[in-house]
Amino acid sequence: MLKPSLEIVTPSFGNSFALNSFDKRHVNTYKSWHYHPEIELVYINGGSGKRQIGSHVSYFNDGDLILIGSNLPHCGFTDEYTNNEKETLVQIKEDSLGMDFLNVPEIQPIKLLFERAKSGLAFGGKTKVKIGEKMEILEYQSDFQKLMSILNIFHELAQSKEVSVLNASGFSMNTEISDNNRINDVFNYVKNNFQRPISLDEIAAVAFMTVPAFCRYFKKVTNKTFTQFVNEYRLVHASKLLSEEPMSVADIADECGFNNFSHFTKLFKNFTGQSPSTYRKNLKQSL
Repeated sequence: MLKPSLEIVTPSFGNSFALNSFDKRHVNTYKSWHYHPEIELVYINGGSGKRQIGSHVSYFNDGDLILIGSNLPHCGFTDEYTNNEKETLVQIKEDSLGMDFLNVPEIQPIKLLFERAKSGLAFGGKTKVKIGEKMEILEYQSDFQKLMSILNIFHELAQSKEVSVLNASGFSMNTEISDNNRINDVFNYVKNNFQRPISLDEIAAVAFMTVPAFCRYFKKVTNKTFTQFVNEYRLVHASKLLSEEPMSVADIADECGFNNFSHFTKLFKNFTGQSPSTYRKNLKQSL
């Protein structure tokens, strides 16, 4: 089982931020469940992938633009199988220009954006296209131009209405290291075992807690029951398989850990608003 990790972000010499680009020849290999104090802005040009940010899990098509707040746990979004053209990452600490800088009146929209990003934000529509283009040309600019462009990007994102809050009900992680490790261990366990039944006794043992204590703890941290979280993770994986694999719907249900087909169909429709077959049909038409 992967262990939770604190990613150490190291800006290149002379920079207050980290800028990285990945493509099919240079794949982002950092995929484990991790967190870091830096704000992270990710643009994925084309292709598909899975978002796991805080207690939120979802599947995206045709690229993505995501803003992840400080110390908000997340996994990598792309790999060699997701057919993405390019992935561009900007990582910068909130206080990289000094905490007083965030108190400047003109910067207040960005300060508010950073606060909202603690729940994870996904941008779509024209915002995704426009900001994505600006992010992809950052590598060709001078260091000063990059910094000014990044601030401009954050300012534009702060004004955008084409945004979804990923952890809409909040995601409160205790700042104590022991609790960080505990919830990370639970999330990693689900990630590696969601294709089979996971009992409350089993997952409570992973967290070194009694079942009642674990249920209260998990609901407090994620605003979801453990069963709800696991089912959502399975349903997101099912949506990925429906769009990418020529498997029957029944086989996909079984592959995702649902041993009752009618229950899977009901949950999928409640989750997406469509039956699995309709979801696949509409996706093929849109593509």
